Amino acid sequence: MPPPEDLARRARRLAIENALAHEGAPLAGPIVGRLLATDPDLRAHADEVRAVVDAAVAEVSRIPRAELASQLASLGGPEAERPREARPAGGDFPDLPGAVHGKVVLRMAPFPSGVLHVGHGRMLYIHQHYRERYGGRLLLVFDDTVGSEEKRVESEFFDLILGDCDLAGVKPDEVFYKSDRVPQFYPWARRLVDRGAAYVCRCAPELLRRNRAAGVPCPERAQSPGEASDEWERMLTGGYAPGEAVLRLKTDLQDPDPAFRDRVLMRISDIDHPRVGRRYRVWPMLEFSWAVDDIELGVTHVLRGKDLVIEDRMQRYIWDLLGITGPPFVHWGILRVREAKVSKSKSYREVRSGEYDGWADPRTWSLRSLDRRGISMDSFREFILSFGMSLADIEVPAETLYAENRKRIDATTVRRSFVPDPVRVHVAGYPSDLATVELPNHPDRPELGTRTVPAGPDFFLPLRDLVAHPGEEVRLKELVNVRLPEKIPPHARRITATFTSRENRRLPRFQWVAVEGARAVDLLDVDGQHARGIGERSLGDARPRELFQFERVGFVRVDDRKIVRSKPLPVVYGHP
Repeated sequence: MPPPEDLARRARRLAIENALAHEGAPLAGPIVGRLLATDPDLRAHADEVRAVVDAAVAEVSRIPRAELASQLASLGGPEAERPREARPAGGDFPDLPGAVHGKVVLRMAPFPSGVLHVGHGRMLYIHQHYRERYGGRLLLVFDDTVGSEEKRVESEFFDLILGDCDLAGVKPDEVFYKSDRVPQFYPWARRLVDRGAAYVCRCAPELLRRNRAAGVPCPERAQSPGEASDEWERMLTGGYAPGEAVLRLKTDLQDPDPAFRDRVLMRISDIDHPRVGRRYRVWPMLEFSWAVDDIELGVTHVLRGKDLVIEDRMQRYIWDLLGITGPPFVHWGILRVREAKVSKSKSYREVRSGEYDGWADPRTWSLRSLDRRGISMDSFREFILSFGMSLADIEVPAETLYAENRKRIDATTVRRSFVPDPVRVHVAGYPSDLATVELPNHPDRPELGTRTVPAGPDFFLPLRDLVAHPGEEVRLKELVNVRLPEKIPPHARRITATFTSRENRRLPRFQWVAVEGARAVDLLDVDGQHARGIGERSLGDARPRELFQFERVGFVRVDDRKIVRSKPLPVVYGHP
């Protein structure tokens, strides 16, 4: 974090530049984005940056326009706004304990009840980072043990998750399914039973809760290894129905964490599994399956979120009982994107009900939704890796991710005109020799060329701008000045304005689209809302997945589906 006075000076410079560029009040969003994009050290302090920028915007908004240029000159050169060289991602990542190059084996273990979303970013890219660093192998081990009635394994998610990994550029070296390995867990359970470390519990749930809270053993805990072995065999051969018996690990009943007291190892389920049907009735709990698989699959280091500490304890406890030295655990803290209200169960319900537009609906914040919005996986990866392996829980605004993506796409994304909530405006006295105008595809990149667009005398202008400036002289951006009528109804659809001059004067700037050749546009926003508007003629040649920046709106991607020329062009909003 730079000194506050340095950050304030940089924010003030950018606010003045923004005000001069748009000849109006500066906008805080692009300024925050530029600061985060050019200085990786600021990304963990986005809230503080936003507060400084808001103060600078408020101050600059009060400066008379005639004084802005001289104020900018007094701030000196813009060296501080040039992108700083990002620190190598590996610099924020500790060495893996005892790691040997070429010998490291890592595993990711998603539960197949939904697609991968922004919350899985650390799982994906931390594993990928260490695989690349050590020339190791990465296993994808589907945790498809039977779930519950509320959280069920579903067959479609196997392929969807594999597709998500492919989209993210994190391709596993080998794929395993727990459901294929169920018989591998039984001998391990038998070893624990034979050592007197596990028993078959038939306690009613309420009795178990009371005993666990009080540190009191249930009656079956006194089973001898032989008795426990007989009961275990009865579980395997169908002697108990689901919910009647479980295999428990004996732990300290006085453990400070009641949840760690005599945890379940195996349970009975008759749920129909999408891969193996009802071939198995006795299934491992996840932490027991990890204790087995991390040994049998040769995992050398377990990388996981710090919220899984109790699972660490379970694995170590089992390994110690069996005299096994397991791999070390390396943890990361929780990273949240503030605007991403991620809920796999909610997304599941809304996709199934049809309220969400599939798994790529922007409201899911899935990897597919980021891609649909034009946020590249390279940007997402850099965003994730910029926080290193910090154990601190971090919550950042989405603007931090947007800044990374903007840094990658701004220089190559062409601009296009778009008018939301359009009003048709006839300009009386419009010059007859201005039937077309040549506009740059990018204000700072002449190499991206220009396009010729139709001009007046009939235009579409934004209703919100019109009602804010009744009776005023305004400028149609890069074209002409016009005088608006004194009265503009709040729901106007057609009005007449009057041409005043061509001179480029300091007036409120309006985005416009000529009526001739205008293309209807359907804009899908991050909140799932659709907004209809009008885009310029050149959008008629738009291709699926093509990126544009709609001026004064933000970056958008043409939706990846068949474009019907006679219907609105479907685009998805990315970010400012």
